[in-house]
Amino acid sequence: MEKLEVLKMSSMRPRTNILDRPLSKGKSEVSHAIVALLFSEVVQYCQSRVYTVPELQNRLHELGQDVGTRIIDLHFMRERSSKRETKLTQMLLFVKTTVWKNLFGKEAEKLEHANDDERTYYIIEKQPLVNTFISVPKDKGSLNCANFTAGIVEAVLTHCGFPCKVTAHWHKGTTYMVKFEDFVIARDKQLEDK
Repeated sequence: MEKLEVLKMSSMRPRTNILDRPLSKGKSEVSHAIVALLFSEVVQYCQSRVYTVPELQNRLHELGQDVGTRIIDLHFMRERSSKRETKLTQMLLFVKTTVWKNLFGKEAEKLEHANDDERTYYIIEKQPLVNTFISVPKDKGSLNCANFTAGIVEAVLTHCGFPCKVTAHWHKGTTYMVKFEDFVIARDKQLEDK
């Protein structure tokens, strides 16, 4: 009789799908050693299929775009109460804070707007997690594995309606240069005028 009651109780609990759980709940920390091992394997895999440093950076960027597409889909599936940003500055702050926290456990250090070009913004990170555990050989001295993160940022912004190109550069740590399409800036100005 007791087993029957326990069975009935367990069948009454609603089952939740993994996609229904919010991103913020659950164990949010992953071992840096595991991340380092996995990412170094990704870099080695890409390196074995290319011949030059720019090809390797492009391959990492493409992989990052795949991840970014899945990250933004997952975020909006789980966080149904979150609103879609329509203004450029708010979207960049969403990437700098929410996306960065979900990926790396902390916000990016800075978000800056270029003085000479209204289409260009910079996200600055002093020590990107993806570069922390990578030792670059001397013959590949210009390699910046943060191109993987640049691909993620590009996919997130593009799939949220802000098409852009994102590149990673060695400056103040690592700087992600986000260059938006002309119509994105024009649309943002129209929204500000309303």
